[in-house]
Amino acid sequence: MVQPDEERPAYLRRDGHVAVITMNRPHAMNAVNAAMSIALQDAVDEFLADPELRVGILTGAGKAFCAGADLKEVA
Repeated sequence: MVQPDEERPAYLRRDGHVAVITMNRPHAMNAVNAAMSIALQDAVDEFLADPELRVGILTGAGKAFCAGADLKEVA
């Protein structure tokens, strides 16, 4: 079962020839944890595999682009 975008740590949305990859952990300022890292790699792989996509945009949900590594998880 595929999770809705709101529940995924990162996802790709297509808009014509443009791929918008969204980091989706706004409650944690989009800090990167293991799940987001995997989801980002999946989204980038999806972008690279689609010859119709010509531009990729990386963005963050909520107020912040990305706070960096999730230090709570790293510790």
